[in-house]
Amino acid sequence: MSASSGDERRSSLRVSMRFRIRRAGSSDPFDSREGNISLGGFAWHGAALSVGTEVEARFKLPGTSEELQVRGQVLNVSYGARGTSAHVRFLDLPDEVERRISQYLDEVEQAESNQRGGS
Repeated sequence: MSASSGDERRSSLRVSMRFRIRRAGSSDPFDSREGNISLGGFAWHGAALSVGTEVEARFKLPGTSEELQVRGQVLNVSYGARGTSAHVRFLDLPDEVERRISQYLDEVEQAESNQRGGS
């Protein structure tokens, strides 16, 4: 996937997700973390790796049994009400994985839109 502009990333829907994360190329076990996913990347709360670190992440989109695997690079580490958060952009995201993430985000956005309109 090509890098998205900052405006596109900020305007993209972010959906809560649980990830299993580790430093790219490491044989260490994956750490389970809560975070969120968007079209351009993902973020997680808890122990963060330094800016520039490449990571591997695994996750399952709700309603599926297949675990997706992605790579990313830490762009930013922030400190807020939920503690430390690492913000990651996708690297070399396969087209099929990008399509599935996009489809899932579209479904969530449509469901939220229907709830707002149906109230």
